Parts: sequence; structure tokens; C-alpha cells
Amino acid sequence: MSSIIKDDAVRLTLAHRSVIVRKMKVLPIEAIVRGYLIGSGWQDYQREGIVCGIRLPTGLQQADKLPAPLFTPSTKATMGKHDINVDYEHIVNLLGRNLAERVRDISLAIYEQAASYAYDRGIIIADTKFEFGLDDAEQLVLIDELLTPDSSRFWPIETYSPNSSPPSYDKQFVRDYLATLDWNKTAPGPMLPPKIVQETAEKYRQAQRLLIN
Repeated sequence: MSSIIKDDAVRLTLAHRSVIVRKMKVLPIEAIVRGYLIGSGWQDYQREGIVCGIRLPTGLQQADKLPAPLFTPSTKATMGKHDINVDYEHIVNLLGRNLAERVRDISLAIYEQAASYAYDRGIIIADTKFEFGLDDAEQLVLIDELLTPDSSRFWPIETYSPNSSPPSYDKQFVRDYLATLDWNKTAPGPMLPPKIVQETAEKYRQAQRLLIN
């Protein structure tokens, strides 16, 4: 995992070279894996004690580590809409059981390996999301970016504490800023001040330095 991440980072930073792409049939779900109870998962747990159809132990606090990583899929909303958390059987109905099982098992395997790698370097990956598609031969392909501060929650181990929303190296900083504004929560969102952009970029660079160096 270490060599893969480092090699990819080198390729990405070398320059603006040509990129080879293939058109995929995008699966209509977000494949989310949670290792910690935060975000919409925490909100669902507070209401019902359940996250995506999975009943969790009582008495958990915000940002608690879960007994085991959970596969908690959501719908893939159209632009301007919000994804909706769904249970596993929902994606079985969408994809068929065999494909749903492959998406679940691959997502959990990637998360567990990445979380272990990051933890050894001072970062907790609280949760993350993957996107998958099918190629012309109906083979399952991992698409889009993955394991970045845009699609994951990265928490510094040294400041992690349950029963709170931990400091992070990801876009939560932007979410927190937007929460202070009076707007209708629909696209397009407010323009971000240069200071917020700069501070967010620095958080991303902190994560990069820890994970790649």
C-alpha cells in the first residue's frame, strides 16, 4: 500500500501529462465505509440507533470508533440534491446480489488497508467513499478519486477525542465555515473567501505530508 500511494503521488506531481480514460457505466450508489460514528451516520444513530439498516450498540458517542468498519451505502444524487443513506438490501435490489457483494467486500478491504497505513502515519481515516463502474466487458472498476480529503475524513491521531467533532485535515473545515452562513443549502453554494481557501489547502497539504513522506 505504501509503495502504491507513493508511486501514484509521484505520477500526479510530475506534471500535466496526457491521461488515458475509459468510459464506464457508473453504478448508481456511493460505496461508503465508516470506521467511526460521525456525520450523517451519527445523525441516523441518534434518531434510531441504526445506520443504513445496521443496529449499533447503545450508548455510543459522537466520533466513537465502531466495533468493526461498516459498509453503509447511499444513493448517488443528481447535481444539487442530497445523497440518501440506504441499507444493503437496497443496493442488492439495484445491482443484484453478486455485484453488491463484490462492491461491499472490495470497499471494506480497501478501507481497512488504507486505514492501517494512515494510522501508522498519524491519521485516522474516520470514513471514506468509493465509486464504481462497469466497463464494456461488465467488469467492475474503481473510478473517480479515492482516499483524499475530498472523499474521506482525516483526523489527526494526536487530537482525536470521542464525544466531539474532531479537528481534521479534510473538507469538514469548509462545511463548518458554510454552517455559519445564512444560505438555503442548495447549489450553487456561496463563494469562499481567500482565507478559507488558503486554510483548507494547508490542511490538505498537512495530510499529504504525513501520508506520503
